[in-house]
Amino acid sequence: MKLLKHVPAVLLGLLFIAGGVTYFLHVGADQPMPGRAPEFMSLFGGTGYLAVIKVLEIIGGALILFPAHRAKALLILAPIAVNILLFDIYIAGSMGVGIPVVVLVLIQAYLDQDKFKALL
Repeated sequence: MKLLKHVPAVLLGLLFIAGGVTYFLHVGADQPMPGRAPEFMSLFGGTGYLAVIKVLEIIGGALILFPAHRAKALLILAPIAVNILLFDIYIAGSMGVGIPVVVLVLIQAYLDQDKFKALL
């Protein structure tokens, strides 16, 4: 049971690290994007905006793997997760990974709620 509380953090860490690394290594086939995603990506593609987000994903994904740094990692990853969900809803127009990522962030925040009490 004690190991079970680490599952959301490990899943989040792997998802965000993989997402960040694949962006920089250009790994994986280019898949067609739904909705207005191609338009959105063409606007932000050359600005460096996505590169900054992907660096934050890698940093947050690495930090969340260490229990002592999970609260800091959630402060980085939670806004990114919400933006992924909003991208899915408003830009892609379809459900992607946004809901599972936000749910994992919420579960991890609940598990680490004692670390956030000072912020309330």
